[in-house]
Formats: sequence, C-alpha cells, structure tokens
Amino acid sequence: MGKETIKLTRKIQLKVDAPTKAEKTAVYDTLYRWQNRSFRAANLIISHLYIQERIKEFLYLSDGIRYTLADEKKTEEGILNRSRTNCTYRVVSDRFKGEIPTNILANLNNTIINNFRNNLPEYTKGERSLANFKKNIAFPFGPVAIHGLSYNEEQKAFCFRLFSIPLKTYLGKDYTDKRKLLEQLVAGKIKLCTSRIQLKKQKIYWLATFEFQKEKHCLKPEVIAEASLSLEYPITVKSGKATLSIGNREEFLYRRLALQASQKRAQSGATYCRPGKGFKRKTKAVKTFYELEKNYVSNRLHVYSRKLIDFCIKQQAGTLILLNQEAWIEAAQQEGFVLRNWNYYELTKKIEYKAKKAGIELVIG
Repeated sequence: MGKETIKLTRKIQLKVDAPTKAEKTAVYDTLYRWQNRSFRAANLIISHLYIQERIKEFLYLSDGIRYTLADEKKTEEGILNRSRTNCTYRVVSDRFKGEIPTNILANLNNTIINNFRNNLPEYTKGERSLANFKKNIAFPFGPVAIHGLSYNEEQKAFCFRLFSIPLKTYLGKDYTDKRKLLEQLVAGKIKLCTSRIQLKKQKIYWLATFEFQKEKHCLKPEVIAEASLSLEYPITVKSGKATLSIGNREEFLYRRLALQASQKRAQSGATYCRPGKGFKRKTKAVKTFYELEKNYVSNRLHVYSRKLIDFCIKQQAGTLILLNQEAWIEAAQQEGFVLRNWNYYELTKKIEYKAKKAGIELVIG
C-alpha cells in the first residue's frame, strides 16, 4: 500500500522585510554569500562521494591499502574514522564554519548523498555524467529554520524569519493554491518539509515543499481507464462505456502557431529596433512572445490533465493506463513538426502528479 501523504513544491516570491535600504542590502549580501558557499560545498561533496566509490579502481595504490568504506570502529576493514554521511559533512563544515548556517550544510549534504546513491548504477555504467553544481544553486534548509510564520494584516503578506533574516511573501494576483497552502501551514493542517531558497536576477524565491494527505475519493482499483495521447486529440480516454476526447488539434495548435508566427516577425524586425542596451533591448519583443507561448502551452496541459483526472474520479477508476506511448514517441521523433509542437513529456508529468494526488495508480504502457 502506498503512502497516504504527498509532497508538493511551490515557488513563492519573497521580499526582505526591513525598513531601510542598508538593512536590505545586508540581507542580500548574506543570502548571496550562503549561495556561494552552498555552490562550493555541493561540488566538494559530490567529488568526495565519487572518489570514495571509485577508490577500488586506483590500482596504483599499495597492496596494504584497505577499500572498505565503513567506520573503522564498526568494521575491522573500514578505512573511515566516522560514518560515510558524516565524512562529507565534516569536510564542508570545517571549511565553511561561521560563513553559512550548519543547517543548510546538513540538508545539502543529505540531499546530494541521496541523489548520488539513486544515480550510482548509471554512474558506474558510464550512462550518466557526474553532477556539476552551478553558482546559482538553490540552497536547502530544514523547517526548523522558519520562525514566526504568520499572516500580517497590515502588510497583506505572510511574514517569517529565515534563521535571523526577516522575509515576507509577495503573492501578487495569486490564481493558484499558494495562498491556501500557506494558510493551512499557519493553521497547522499541513507540514512543511525541507525547502530551498533560490536567488535569480536580484529576486528571492522560496521553493517551499509541503506535505499533506492525499485526496479521498471513492475509487475502485478494478475499474480501469485507458487513455492515449496524440496531437490530433491531446487526450482520448475510455472507461467502460464512457469515452471523452479532451481538446483537439485546432484548439491546441491555433494559438501556439499564431504566437510562433508573431515571434518570427519580431525576430525579423529586431534588426531595426533601437538598441539601447544592445542585444537584450533589441530582442525584448522576441522574448515576450517566447514566454507567452510557454505559458499558454503550460496552461493548456494543466487543463487537459485536470479534465482527465476529473473523468477518472467521476467514473471511480482507480487505475489509469496510458496506451502505446513508446510507439507514439518513436513516430513523433520522425516528424519535426510534431516534435516541436507536442509537449508529450510535460503532459505526462502533469498527469502523473495529479493522479498521485488523487490516489489513482498510473501505468504507462
């Protein structure tokens, strides 16, 4: 039986809750310092983990060298003076002590170790390159780092302290469930898990991870819904005698192709645009149309996947099967137009998330 809870991550913009410009500048300096130390620590951790795993291949070491990666206190042949998890933590903790909270280093260490272990078979076979962390890394922290989370009526925002840094949320015209999730978090109805802070273009984003109970629906595991994905009809689903076609080629492609044509015209006219700030100024309209197309497609896929899950719930289908997907992918790769305009992978991921949230078992055939 699967877990009764599900984890959900939401990207929430934050602002510094300080009265003066000097205080805000100091906060940004601190956050960027933490980001830099996290970037350096992450690459140190992954390097040490890889060396530990590959030490057996160092054939030029003397015969007296032991290879067992275990605590020498627990295993006679062990070559470590502490646990494997604590080894990498101590490396970064000793190097960056006082420059970054240890809570960030501990969560960063645990996250990288878990990902490394999951990808180890692919590393061993040479099917995957070793992770390389960039300077704009989002650094993690545990829920204990959040203090005094509450809704401030005067500021119309949720305010809290990250360690000792005062922050507040900026939700704007929130049409999603971010506000509702934060309200439930303040009320203690849901749980906050290890989250991350991302710094991008002088803006602060909180990648908050919430854990809550799955939706309760009267589903029957023996009732099966069969769905197929295609460009003609984004989703066609059947359960028993009930069938439903969600979207169509004209609806999905009409707006997308119009935005692509607008983007192409903007590219052609960019040569004659006033430069101002060079390339960025000239291609401003091109970027605008690119973002419009991206947001439109994301919205359509959300709508299609939502209608599919609602159909399964209405039919009490506890199992959802996506049919003949491998054959469809191979056919799509042969045609450039389909490959460019059909977001199969993104739609599959949205269906997978919504099915998991509703308690529906998803099978991809």
